[in-house]
Order: sequence, then C-alpha cells, then structure tokens
Amino acid sequence: MVSLAYPWLMLLVLVPLLLQWRRPAGQSVDAPLLPVGHWLSDLPGVSRHGSATPLWQKLLLFVIWCLLVLALARPQHVGEQVQLPVSGRDLMLVVDISPSMDEQDMVVQGRSINRLQAVKVVLDDFISQRKGDRLGLILFGTQPYVQVPLTFDLATVKTLMRESGLGMAGRATAIGDAVGLSIKRLRDRPQDQRVVILLTDGANTAGEITPDKATEIAEAASVRLYTIGIGAESMIQRGFLGSRRVNP
Repeated sequence: MVSLAYPWLMLLVLVPLLLQWRRPAGQSVDAPLLPVGHWLSDLPGVSRHGSATPLWQKLLLFVIWCLLVLALARPQHVGEQVQLPVSGRDLMLVVDISPSMDEQDMVVQGRSINRLQAVKVVLDDFISQRKGDRLGLILFGTQPYVQVPLTFDLATVKTLMRESGLGMAGRATAIGDAVGLSIKRLRDRPQDQRVVILLTDGANTAGEITPDKATEIAEAASVRLYTIGIGAESMIQRGFLGSRRVNP
C-alpha cells in the first residue's frame, strides 16, 4: 500500500495553474533590466524580441513541478501487518569478556580455541533458535555494560556478540554487578518473562555487589537466573620438559 506522509502538500500542484489563471492571456510581463543587456543583445543567436513558450515546454515544466511536489509529500510503501511469533520470554545474556576467557582449553570440531570463542560458537546457535523471544546482551569485566538492549533483532545480537573482544570491559570479573544490571533491565518486564543467562569462567573479583547478594535480588525480582561455567576440567599443557595434564 502506497501512502503519503504529507498529503496536504499535493495542493501545491495547483500553484502554476492559479498563477496562469490570475494573469490574463496575452499580457506582457516586464523582464528585469540587466546592466550588460546592451552587449548581450548583440551576441550571435540572441533575439531582441521574446517569443511565446511552446506548449510542450509548459507541459514539461508542469510535470516537473508535479514530481517535485510529490517528492515533498514523501510517498511511502507500507506492507501488510506481520504478527511476530512471541513466546513470552525476555532473555538477557550476560557474558564474561575478562582476559581469563583467553585460556585455550576448549575444542570445537577438533580445533583448540579459547573460552570466549567457544561461547560465541554456542551462543550463535542458541540465538538462532530464539524465534519470537526478545534478547539482550550484557558484556562485563571490571564493569558491566549493555551491548544490546532487549530486542527482536536477533541478527544484531549475533553480530555484536561475534564482535566482542577480550578485555573490552576491564581485566577483573564483576559477576555480581553484571547480574544486578541485568535485573535492572528486566524489572519492568512481565514477571513470568524475566530470564538471565550468565556465562563466566571465574570467581567474582570486582564490583560493588557480591554474587550471593545479586542472587537474592534476582529471587526478590522473580528473575530466573541460569549460570553456565566456561572452562575445561583438564587440559594437556606442553612445555620444554614434556606434556602434563593440568586443571585450568
């Protein structure tokens, strides 16, 4: 369906017609007198006498004027209303991007990668399956910050998650503050829709709120909190004296 943002501007189409109507036919119009007119009139091909504008030129000018007015009225195409399948969940992803997430103790498709890369692989698939859910993204290190507010635009959430880098939010791990920020972003949502998914690899080392206190706040706000630990229980570490199995 095509509509106009400012349909009343289409009245401007009548302006040339009104001007033509107000001026009697055959009436001459005084032209401005230029100081250089005396030598311009002597140039080859320049006539000293005016001539009537051909009809096709008048029509062409009128068509151009109509197109300009139409552009000012801002034609726009509005598609049919689309109902999004809403499942009734608001999911806030809270992801640790502290430098400890650089530990290469994860394996995906036979390739050794660090913890943050593993989180990106898992979340990429997880986000793709959230049809109808609203997702948000909070990244945290020493301080948490909202990378993506709650939105149905899953492509943007995936893109900004892929572009997140280690250490962007500091070198410490403020788990409690990150959970607290996610609860703040969800408190205005319906009570049965508030879900927080926390992905981290370490213990709380910074921030004003402890994880225990953040859990109490989440419970009081009826926010379901899921915590996922990232990291292998064991890995092979190679050195000058050979390889040894360690718990990273």
